[in-house]
Amino acid sequence: MPGGISRDMAWTLFCEWTESDSLRRHVLAVEAAMRAYARHFGEDEELWGITGLLHDLDYERFPSLEDGHPRIAMRELERRGYPDEIIRAIGSHADEMGLTRDSQLERALYAVDELSGFVLACAYVRPEGLQGMTPKSVKKKMKTASFAAAVDRDQLRSGAAALGVDFDEHVAFVIAALAEQSDTLLPPRDPDPTA
Repeated sequence: MPGGISRDMAWTLFCEWTESDSLRRHVLAVEAAMRAYARHFGEDEELWGITGLLHDLDYERFPSLEDGHPRIAMRELERRGYPDEIIRAIGSHADEMGLTRDSQLERALYAVDELSGFVLACAYVRPEGLQGMTPKSVKKKMKTASFAAAVDRDQLRSGAAALGVDFDEHVAFVIAALAEQSDTLLPPRDPDPTA
């Protein structure tokens, strides 16, 4: 990475800005999916992973989509010398910014962001977590409007289409990427009180 920026530096920065365990798990999930897609497309895995890790840097402190997230993060990362590709991708993942998504990096971040969160939400309610999850089970949950209601179902599909991947294959790909990190991504389960 240019300027000696490392994954550890990016994670430390994110943790300084974010206390929420669930938001930390979310960006780790997006990082996992971004790294997997970088390998798939033959792109820079560090650049893509760090983009996923930092895309919600300012969300906890400045959640307002009108004048906060992701503008504050973009300015902070520019100040710290992060590459323009990362900054622009972070800007383009928020529809409110009105930026086009011109690069594969930008399209991938948009495609995996909400889907990663939705897949984790599905995993939280399954005894097996991410293990054995299928696109069919994710799509079934998508039909339940009250489940993870804040997730825009049309955005899940349009993100895959913009990336040029079949939706079912995209869901399966993201599930597989997250499953590799399931110990990190899923909160510890309460032991069975009846045992």
